[in-house]
Amino acid sequence: MRCLAWVGRVPRALMLKSKSFLSIDFGAGSLKIAEFEPAEDGGLRLLRFAVKPLGLAGSQDAARENVVKKALADTLAEGGFVARQANLCAPGYQVFSKFVKLPPVDSSKVTQIIQYEAQQNVPFPLAETAWDYQILGTSAGGELEVLLVAIKSEIVEKLFLIGEGGGLKMDVVDASVAALCNAFRYNYADLEGCSLLIDVGAKTSNVLVFEKNRLYARSVSVGANAITQEFAAETKLPFPEAEKIKIADGFVSLGGAYEEPDNPRVAAVSKVARNVLTRLHLQVNQTIQFYRTQQGGGAPVRVFVCGGGSLLPYSAEFFAEKLNLPVDVFNPFRSIQIDPSVNVADLEKVAQCFGEVVGVGLRNIAECPVELNLMPKTSRSRQEFNSKKPYLLAAAYALVLGVFATGYFYTRVAGARQEGLDKIKDQVAPLTTREQSLKREEDSLKKAREEADQIAQWLDDQVQWADVITEFRRVLHSTEVTQQQKFGLVQGSVGIWIDTLLTTEPSQPVALASADEGESAPKQMTMDPILMKRYGLLPKKTEGEGAEGGGETAAATTGAAGGKKGKAASTNEISTVKLTIRAVNLSKSKTGANSELAYELQREMKASALFDPAETQFSGTLSEVEGETTFSFPMTIKLKRPMKL
Repeated sequence: MRCLAWVGRVPRALMLKSKSFLSIDFGAGSLKIAEFEPAEDGGLRLLRFAVKPLGLAGSQDAARENVVKKALADTLAEGGFVARQANLCAPGYQVFSKFVKLPPVDSSKVTQIIQYEAQQNVPFPLAETAWDYQILGTSAGGELEVLLVAIKSEIVEKLFLIGEGGGLKMDVVDASVAALCNAFRYNYADLEGCSLLIDVGAKTSNVLVFEKNRLYARSVSVGANAITQEFAAETKLPFPEAEKIKIADGFVSLGGAYEEPDNPRVAAVSKVARNVLTRLHLQVNQTIQFYRTQQGGGAPVRVFVCGGGSLLPYSAEFFAEKLNLPVDVFNPFRSIQIDPSVNVADLEKVAQCFGEVVGVGLRNIAECPVELNLMPKTSRSRQEFNSKKPYLLAAAYALVLGVFATGYFYTRVAGARQEGLDKIKDQVAPLTTREQSLKREEDSLKKAREEADQIAQWLDDQVQWADVITEFRRVLHSTEVTQQQKFGLVQGSVGIWIDTLLTTEPSQPVALASADEGESAPKQMTMDPILMKRYGLLPKKTEGEGAEGGGETAAATTGAAGGKKGKAASTNEISTVKLTIRAVNLSKSKTGANSELAYELQREMKASALFDPAETQFSGTLSEVEGETTFSFPMTIKLKRPMKL
């Protein structure tokens, strides 16, 4: 069984002498590439490196493929990389990893038991999964400690297609936990006691504990992107601009009595960074406690930080303060040779982000403590076929040439040739049948995926109205705050609420919970009965009285003047919402204040990501009555995405 310490180098480097190769980390926030070659002492020599930010799209599955494809092509072209043989590290947030303990069993049954554990623990079907495991050792009670990792095959397939599109040939697909473990053991094999490594990624972070020959790791869903997103939301800045400010001027606030920066945006991002890292610190503490109580490990005596999130100034000081331990920056190049052509000053700025890159690079020169490969069977088969293709083409060419030569020189063997052709047809026939069967299965799978997508769309439609209501509440509250500050009024003196809410011509309104909790807000608001029925908010009696045959939806409507009754036509889609807005009369505070409030609300509605600014506007005039404490005005809201009923 492999020891988790770095016990030495094996002569793989002899087979790769003077042949360079690439190590690529497809992270959520950035693409990192390094080109290595085996060194004379059996280690690694860095020849060149590059980092390419991916932005917010890098962590969004819908846009990630195109962003990564372009980033890889640009980086390979601009960075002067020569090698085309590559090892990959899959994005950490898309990889499932778990430590499991198995009872002592016969070695012949270990694989079967681990596969059962994978079926029970992996959160997606194993048939659609590339997964691997490694036995790390045995506990004091004789249990097997196993690291299990898995990723959806389609994710790795996309990475392979992107790599092959750039002319690369991939050998290994590693997981970030394993790569970081190998890099740490290689560079810090001389350390004694328990060490803690905190890898702060863009979307997720890894927490690894090293003690003697033991390893424990956990991935947590707190990353540096959360800092940018919360800062952008607080300052109402676009993500790219917020990210730029964070990188250029941001730091982790030290808390306590430290003086804040003069720039309010810098002060804001520093506080957000501290809040996010505080959440990460809580997860780190939980990991340490679990390792000590459930795994029987010791307390860490030192801490290392790495990853893109650790580049933020004062990150190390923050963890030193929280954990009360010495904290250092993890250097994955500590035992790596650096070629003289490498700009060391530039490397020092980003070195702590290259832990995974170094870890997957070590797979080419030595037998590593943790060796996993998440390459799907389909990718492996395709690579094997491509490697044999020249031989198959040469064999086919020789066969055709032989057939023609035989036919030309030996006409008497035409019968034998025909017999040979018949045999080939017999071999092709079952392949054709198999192809047709495969086509049917593919069509069935495609249909199932389309049905699943439709169901997902329906589920999304189920909660769309809740999102719209929440957005109304946010806009009203934001307008209140803005106007209070603008007119210098005390908190709570500005109140705005929704008086009526309709999706068709005015229907009989139905009472709904107030949209505002302020003292000046009304106790009720009204909502269209069509939507009330859609979300199950009508009493059974009202719901029955408003329905007719044929599955149509009808609602009694009351005219503003004559009280005539009619029916609202049924619809399967809502794209327009009509609101009557009521607000506290501010005319005594300032002449024209009511109009300014109304126009500010209109501006906020138009700026919302959910509403169409071109058709979101006033639909009437302000209704102001002298001496009244409130006034009202109508608005028409056009949804960017119509809501299905």
